Amino acid sequence: MTLSQSEALKVAEELLARETGPYDPVLKIDYERVREKGGILIAPYNGEEYLRTRNWDDMLVGLCPILVDLTTGHARLGTVEERPLWEE
Repeated sequence: MTLSQSEALKVAEELLARETGPYDPVLKIDYERVREKGGILIAPYNGEEYLRTRNWDDMLVGLCPILVDLTTGHARLGTVEERPLWEE
């Protein structure tokens, strides 16, 4: 099984919805920054306000992207140790 980008994005959206608590700000996938690398879909996300304004004052910091394995469909939140994977 290999997921298409749209299928993998749906998996990422579902994970984000599950991981978002009732008192968290509204979080959304940053579709402009989504990319694939080494069979992994890298789906950054941030607060809805930042994605609307792109104003640094609205940015939530310390968020690791959602990583979706395109072969297995497994999605998880990235870790700080994996930063080289998504940094350019």
